[in-house]
Amino acid sequence: MKNFTKQYEIAKQNANEFMRKGQITQYFEALLEMNKYKRLMVAVVAN
Repeated sequence: MKNFTKQYEIAKQNANEFMRKGQITQYFEALLEMNKYKRLMVAVVAN
């Protein structure tokens, strides 16, 4: 769980940086990565 949280926070920081730089494609990829880790965290908590 700690690993998923850490990876989620890294993806969040990357998304913010990409948005700041105007790199839209990489921003959306980082958002998808954030979504993946958020779903994994929810699944771990549910079990």
